[in-house]
Amino acid sequence: MLGYLFKNIKNKESLFLSILFIKTYLSYFNLLFLKKCMLIKKSKDSLAILTDVVLPGETNALNNLFGGELLARMDRAGSISAQRHSRNIVVTASVNHVVFRKVIPVGSVVTIEAKVSRAFNSSMEVYVDVWIEDRKTGDLTKVNEGIYTFVAVDRLGSPVKVSAIKPETDLETERFEGALRRKQLSLLLSGRMEAKDATELKALFEE
Repeated sequence: MLGYLFKNIKNKESLFLSILFIKTYLSYFNLLFLKKCMLIKKSKDSLAILTDVVLPGETNALNNLFGGELLARMDRAGSISAQRHSRNIVVTASVNHVVFRKVIPVGSVVTIEAKVSRAFNSSMEVYVDVWIEDRKTGDLTKVNEGIYTFVAVDRLGSPVKVSAIKPETDLETERFEGALRRKQLSLLLSGRMEAKDATELKALFEE
C-alpha cells in the first residue's frame, strides 16, 4: 500500500497528503499495539517489598508497634504496588480490611509485601501481607494483612483507566476471584449498587 502511494505521487500536494496518510496509518497501528500491551498484566509485576525495623519512638506503652504506624507503612507499600501496575499517580480510596494477628515488638524487623490482586476500570485492589523476621533463624512469621483500594489518576486528579490483572498462582487466583465479591459488597453497603446486581455475592448463598 505504501509503495503504491509513493509511485503515484505527482506533486507537492500529493506528497503532503501521502505523508499525512502514512503518519495516520502508523499512529493507528501504534495505538493498537499500545492498547494490546496494556490490556493484561501479571500480578507479580506489581510486587512491592518494604523492610524496616521498629524503633522505640514508634511503639505504644507496651513497647509494641503502633497500629497507626503499621497502617501507614502498609499504605506506602500498597501505593508503590498500585503505581507499578498503573504507571500513574495513585491515591488511597479505602482500607477495606485489616487483621492484626500478632503484636510487633520494638526492635522487630518488619517486611511488608504488597501486590495488586485485581484491577477494575481505574481502581486497584492491593493485598498487603506483613511479616516479622526471627533474629536468629531468619524465619518469617505472618503477623498482619490488609486490603487497600487505590485509584489511578492523572495530574489533574481525574481517574484514568488501568490494565487488567492475570493471576498465575493459586493464591493470586483466590484473591483475584474474591476481589469482585469484596467490591460488590462495598458498593452494596454504600448504596451504589442494588442487591439484585450483586451477582457474585448472590452466588455464595445459592451454592
